[in-house]
Amino acid sequence: MIYLCRHGQTEWNRAHRLQGQCESDLTPLGRVQAGAMGDLLHDLVRRDADRPWRIVASPLRRTRDTAGIIGAKLGLPVEFDDRLMELTVGEWEGRLRADVQRDHPELFTDRTWFFAAPGGETYDQVMARVFGWLTEQAAEPERRLIVVSHGIAGRLLRGAYAGLSQVETLELDVPQDAVYRLHAGQIDRFDCEPVEDPERVKDTAKEAV
Repeated sequence: MIYLCRHGQTEWNRAHRLQGQCESDLTPLGRVQAGAMGDLLHDLVRRDADRPWRIVASPLRRTRDTAGIIGAKLGLPVEFDDRLMELTVGEWEGRLRADVQRDHPELFTDRTWFFAAPGGETYDQVMARVFGWLTEQAAEPERRLIVVSHGIAGRLLRGAYAGLSQVETLELDVPQDAVYRLHAGQIDRFDCEPVEDPERVKDTAKEAV
């Protein structure tokens, strides 16, 4: 069994800036989202506590921080694997998505544009590394993993697990407040309890003073 989650919201997510393998810090909301995923995972893994669990994450800072918050909730250390990293978008890393779309409107007809960046990774390259990681894991029912990855890498991991086509894989949702369970050939989604953005709450409190 694998429980898969995406990192919480980052500063660059909020700005709609392409992150790729660049670093960006979690926002206050992102940290709350990570805590909510940790609480949800605590309840989920408690149902299957007969075997030990491991947390494995991408080594990028946003996933390290998210996994650290989850690990603290579960009392588990975090391991890292480069194959779970987000794709690199080459020369587009750090650019606003709107600017890339303005410069290359012909690419934005579907989600394959993620893989069109000069110097970036292709779909096949990212799929090869996440599929390679997946095939090395213990077979069920011994498999007990919590994985913290990214939007695109997480999509491809689910696609690899379910044997989906490229089109089907790229249409998958990538929430930052939900957990996916990959088990017995099925993928199930579990949503966290709704959370509030601490910065929005703070601004509302200022207005009320």
